[in-house]
This record gives sequence, structure tokens and C-alpha cells, in this order.
Amino acid sequence: MNQPVATLSRLRSVELRTSAASESADFYENVWGLSVVERGSEGAWLRGTGDEHHVLQLTSAEQNGLGRITFAVRTPAEVDEAARRLGARGVPIVAGPGPTGEIAAGYGVSFVDPEGRVIQLLADAYAVTTMHRSDAVPVGVTHVVLNTVDIDAAVAFYTDVLGMRVSDWSEHQMAFLRCNSDHHSIAFNQAEWTAINHVAYEMPSVDHFMRGIGRLRHHGVVPMWGPGRHGPGDNTFSYFADPAGLVCEYTSGIAQVEEDRWLCRVWRRVPELSDTWGTAGPPSAEVRSHMAGVPDDGPFAHRADLRVSADR
Repeated sequence: MNQPVATLSRLRSVELRTSAASESADFYENVWGLSVVERGSEGAWLRGTGDEHHVLQLTSAEQNGLGRITFAVRTPAEVDEAARRLGARGVPIVAGPGPTGEIAAGYGVSFVDPEGRVIQLLADAYAVTTMHRSDAVPVGVTHVVLNTVDIDAAVAFYTDVLGMRVSDWSEHQMAFLRCNSDHHSIAFNQAEWTAINHVAYEMPSVDHFMRGIGRLRHHGVVPMWGPGRHGPGDNTFSYFADPAGLVCEYTSGIAQVEEDRWLCRVWRRVPELSDTWGTAGPPSAEVRSHMAGVPDDGPFAHRADLRVSADR
């Protein structure tokens, strides 16, 4: 049996391809609560209050989509070994292994998954000083939900190749995967096409979560769904749309997994479990439409050589 290519320690950052890069950068800085690290004509890099150099990268594009998901690994040697194992499995590598030459520096390798998503494994990236702020702003990115045309194949790739563990299922519609003690850092949603569903940002507490919602309301931005608390993951939720129509979530209180004691559940998809508080009601047609996104074969869709069999 093949070993996973690496041991992932956490989700570092997400890159979004956006049709409204300038407006979205303004939104995430001035309304959402992130801080700009660098900004240019083609996009922006923004940080939370944690020590990651950046947690969100916005890249200008004609159509919305996922640019890249970056996970942390511990050392450059592990990146090199991951690249070797990826090659042995026939997984297409699009960059590295080696120094990235990017704004956060670091030593990394990037590859594509079976549906064309770009995943980066990164060590030795720049860190920044943790910001101690009392206002209600995100610590960083805590999870990403991805729409998939084949949830079983997606789960098989991320568990077998990346060593992630399934925490829970929501019937056969959603799967929640973890790489550390957080209940999930990636979740897959069975859908008609591959797309980014939403990106979730961690708030330090329920109080910060609610005050963050209040700040958005002050700016005239109201939740599409929420506030509420999910059954799977036990996290609070409130979903919004950014200027490009991409979905962003405030969340707090994600369940913590003890590896030797956790039992994976299959949750029923009923309103009282999608929102255990009973405050949000069922998701609206508007939020479902935004979460469906647009068909996205990834930034390397034109490269026929960069496709990997889902059964590897």
C-alpha cells in the first residue's frame, strides 16, 4: 500500500481567481477585516491576525475559480520526498520542488488533483507577527469547501495521496476531511460540476463571530445564510457573497478531533442538523446558486498532459 506523499500540518492559504479583483480586495480589507500585505494591478495578498504571511490571494481572471490551495509541511526535505512520491504515483507536478520565488518565499511543490485543482505543499514560508486585535476580524482561513462531480474519487485521492482523514459525512452529499485536530480543513460537496463552493475564515470566538456579522451589516452587507451552527463540525456559520459573487464564511468553534477516540458519523441532511441553533432556516436559493459557482476545470485546463487518474 502506498504511503501518503506528505504529512500536512495545516491549511495555509487559498488563492481565488476573481472577476472583480480590485473591488474584492477592497471588500476583504475594508469590510471583511483582513489586512493587505501587498497589492498590485493583477491582484492582492491579504493576511489575518495569525502568523501566516497571507491567507488569501486574489488573482484577476475573466471567470471566477479556484487558483490554488496551500498546505503547510514541516521541512524542505519533506517537500522533496512528496515530489518523489507524487512522481511515482503519476500525479502531474506543475511547479517545484524548490524555492517558490513567490511573495511568501518558502520551498514548495505544486500539483494537480484529478479534477484540475492546484494543490501546493509549502515549507519555510515567511511568517508574520501575530496581531492582537480586539475587533472582530478573522484569524485566517480554516476550511475550503469544493464542489466535485465524483465525491468518492475526490475523497479517495485526498485520503490516499495526501493522508487526510474523513471526520464525518453528510449522507452521501458531503464529506469532511481533516489534516490536524480541526474537524475539517477541506470538505467536498457532490455537484453537477467542479467549482469552488466557499472559503471559511476563523473568528476567535462566538462573540467575535457575531460582532463581525454586525460590522458587515453596518456596511450594508447581510448574510445570505446564517447565523447558525452546523451539526457536522459543530461550527458557527454565516455566509456572504464578495463583490465577484464568491462565497465567504465567518465561522468559529470548530469541533476538535481526538484521533484515537473520534468516530466518523453519517449525518442526516435535515434542517435541524444543518443548523442546530434553528436560527438560519434552510439555505436559500440565492446561497445555493452562489455556492454552485461556475464550471471550473482549473488554471491548467488547457494542458492535456496534466490530468491524473482518480484511481491513483
